[in-house]
Amino acid sequence: MASENLQSDAPDQGPRPFTIQVADRVNRLPPYLFGHINRVLYEKRRAGDDVIDLGMGNPSDPPHDVVIEKLAEAARSKSTHGYSKSAGLLNLRRELASKYYKRYGVRLDPDSETIVCLGSKEGFSHMCLALMGPGDTAIVPSPYFPVHVYGVALAAGNAITLEVADCEKFLSNIAYTCQHLYPKPKLLIVNYPHNPSSVTVEPEFYVDLVRLAKKYEFMVISDFAYADVAFDGYQPPSFLAAPGARDVGVEFTTMSKGYNMAGWRVGYCAGNSEMVRALATIKGYYDYGMFEPIQIAAIVALRHTEAYVEEQARIYQQRRDVLCEGLQRIGWDVTPPRAGMFVWAKIPSPWREQMDSIQFATMLLEYGDVALSPGSGFGPGGEGHLRLALVENENRLRQAVRQIGRCLESQAGSLTPPVAVS
Repeated sequence: MASENLQSDAPDQGPRPFTIQVADRVNRLPPYLFGHINRVLYEKRRAGDDVIDLGMGNPSDPPHDVVIEKLAEAARSKSTHGYSKSAGLLNLRRELASKYYKRYGVRLDPDSETIVCLGSKEGFSHMCLALMGPGDTAIVPSPYFPVHVYGVALAAGNAITLEVADCEKFLSNIAYTCQHLYPKPKLLIVNYPHNPSSVTVEPEFYVDLVRLAKKYEFMVISDFAYADVAFDGYQPPSFLAAPGARDVGVEFTTMSKGYNMAGWRVGYCAGNSEMVRALATIKGYYDYGMFEPIQIAAIVALRHTEAYVEEQARIYQQRRDVLCEGLQRIGWDVTPPRAGMFVWAKIPSPWREQMDSIQFATMLLEYGDVALSPGSGFGPGGEGHLRLALVENENRLRQAVRQIGRCLESQAGSLTPPVAVS
């Protein structure tokens, strides 16, 4: 009788679909703005089109031979294939400390003030988890490298973006924000040489920044990804070289750029020992460390290939000159950068008045076979600009300029004539 009461006269509709409920932190992330560009690029290449891709800062040159050989040698050892320590090999951290001392005069304790990361992007994201929580606020430069905002968001924090182009104004805006926001910002993120805009600073900037950090009691993360790629004699300063910097913050560096080891995912964090310890705690729960042969090869790279890194910077400088001179020749407003792997270019008029950066970049890809990064992919502060990566050789860059010029000539008829004002 009890079983009969459980039966229903309603027709069997079958099992209801199961609903996947993702976390709020995922729902807070916006749509990926480069998605359409990447789809068009993939479709064109699949169709056999020779697209020149200047969209991503993905080095096209290999690491030095001695680094590759050391990787192969270490990988053949039977003792290097187990779990590695999450913080990284001590000898690798010692080499990082040695580089900081030789180049910047900064003495680091390899044990307590350095840690190895699976690329600086992973380290930065996990540092945000270690420092941020609901209700916490971080100041981020605008335009921004996406992880600087979304690493904070994924840690349940809030990001306030401040325009980065004028260094003095940026410092002034930091002070104003700290004075008028309650609770005060907990964290400041700086990124020089800046990605995407290539803005650079002098050492005095960090002296003033440390003074502000101590006055308003916020922590600092310096993203120093382009430390090894500078031109015309300019040497990007390290945040950690400023007096008192280690009292308030840390710096992330990487071997992806100058050493051409992007896919190897070798990054570092150095600086304040409490912040490094917090990152080590998070990483201890998330990973078992980097593949040991990669770390051994990275030691060799830091120890023996500095001349190769300097030569790579000269190659990027030559590419910068070719690309900037070519764009200027076809009427673009371009300022050659002093450092970094990118040219940050304003969309030329009259296109800028009639297209946003995604539309303009899509047009160059569809009709010019050149892929660029639209400025809006780096937040509202990037609109009206394009980021061009210096990852192709000089001949390919010259060809890219020719294709851009031909594309704009062929599409000029699609522009809406300006309305006459009586």
